[in-house]
Amino acid sequence: APRSTAEHLVAPRDGQGDDLTRILGIGPRLTDGLHDNGIWHFDQIAAWNGREIAFIEEQLDFKGRITREKWKQQAKKLAAEKEA
Repeated sequence: APRSTAEHLVAPRDGQGDDLTRILGIGPRLTDGLHDNGIWHFDQIAAWNGREIAFIEEQLDFKGRITREKWKQQAKKLAAEKEA
């Protein structure tokens, strides 16, 4: 089974996670699933590699959606806007 190599957080940094539903394809239920897997911020998703994507897709049971819906590219853009 794929293993995760990315940063997984016990809680969001500074007590406040990003609004992951701003990524097209992520709704409240997937947000909860991502939180359960330690994903709270756009920059975490933006940093995923192929192994990480496979791991999260297996955890949340939706093969192919992350790539198809371009979560990583969307997250990069949202993370950059947040930094600006």
